[in-house]
Amino acid sequence: MARASKAESRLDAPKGLRTTVIARRNRGESDRFGRFTEWIARAMGTPWFLLFLTLFCVLWISWNVMAPTGLRFDSADYGFIALTLVLSLQASYAAPLILLAQNRQDDRDRVQIEQDRQRAERNLSDTEYLAREVVALRLAMQDVASKDFIRAELRALLEELDRDKKVEDGPHAG
Repeated sequence: MARASKAESRLDAPKGLRTTVIARRNRGESDRFGRFTEWIARAMGTPWFLLFLTLFCVLWISWNVMAPTGLRFDSADYGFIALTLVLSLQASYAAPLILLAQNRQDDRDRVQIEQDRQRAERNLSDTEYLAREVVALRLAMQDVASKDFIRAELRALLEELDRDKKVEDGPHAG
């Protein structure tokens, strides 16, 4: 009975908390293999690889057609079965290696997209903050007296003082 509840709790646990039967390799080895698969995929996508493969096939066929019969290892009579096998083997390994490299690139793209999204969110919030600050500064600047406003006020005060002085001087002069 205790065993059944233990098994049930394991099924409810997130994948990261479950115990695995096969021990996982450390991340460095997995990453090294991933880098290797990317290197293979990049190498297979070059003109040099196609040139090498073409040269390999030409040499293979030429040797098995023109070499002395005792030194031939793949018969043209049977359609170069060994060459077909070698090329099939190469293709059967190339496809999964290319898919592994593509999956790693997809993972990197997902991380990059997430980082770009986070950066865009930060930029948007920074822009909104700066826009609010500019609006606050504009509102505050409407309450601040400008040079022209102060000059106009000073001129009005000077004119008022001049009038008051003329009014005071007028009755004394008469």
